This record gives sequence, C-alpha cells and structure tokens, in this order.
Amino acid sequence: MNYWLLKSEPYVWSIDDQIKAGDKGIAWDGVRNYQAANNLKKMKEGDLCFFYHSNLGKEIVGTVKVTKAAFLDKTDKKKRFVAVQVRFEKKLKVPISLEKIKKNKTISHLPLIKQSRLSVMPIDFKSWKIICKMGKI
Repeated sequence: MNYWLLKSEPYVWSIDDQIKAGDKGIAWDGVRNYQAANNLKKMKEGDLCFFYHSNLGKEIVGTVKVTKAAFLDKTDKKKRFVAVQVRFEKKLKVPISLEKIKKNKTISHLPLIKQSRLSVMPIDFKSWKIICKMGKI
C-alpha cells in the first residue's frame, strides 16, 4: 500500500463534498500538472490519501481511499491526463495546519512544504503515521 496527499480548494471540492459523494466516491480529476498526473498514475486501488484543503484553511482535514486506479480523465478533451476514483474514509478529529507540519522536524521533508504547488504527492509511511497521530485518528 502507498500513501498520498491530495489537495483541493475547499470552495471547489471540500471534505464535506467528499463525504456527500457516498460509498461510490468520486473521480479525482482535473489534474493538469505532469508531476501530479504521474503520481495519480502510480496510485493503486486501496491506497490511502490525506485530503488537504488548499488556499483556504491550508490543512489536512481527512483521509480518502483509492477505489479505482488511474483511468482516462473525462474532463481532458485531449485525452492526455488521468483521474482516480476516491471514497471518503475519515475526518481528522484535529485538522493539521501547514504551519504545524512545518514546525514538526520529523515531517518537514514532505513535498507539501518543498513543492507547495503540487496537488498530488506521495507521503512516506512514517510521516503518514505521525500525521494520523497529530490528527487523532
């Protein structure tokens, strides 16, 4: 199993929207950055992802599970990019702000800090466990 972080602006798609999508979940589409798209292609069914509210909030608010690996993104007319299907798993009891992540030396290496514009990024298992503990899940 691999671990990831997915970013979404909460006024476009929030964790509450993800919850409302139900058990079927929703396609995580619209990714047009090649590095982020390559990360989507590496995702496998069963992988877990942190759900990060970007711009407003700037915090990890929950987790989602990949329920379908990469498939053609229906929003891409040129058919170059992929999407994955994700389903809501958990809401963090305590959202983890970007500020808290930056202050924690054991997770300060994350792409979230070093590549702040990247919308889909890998998370190592040790960092996943630390952030879950910080979020009280």
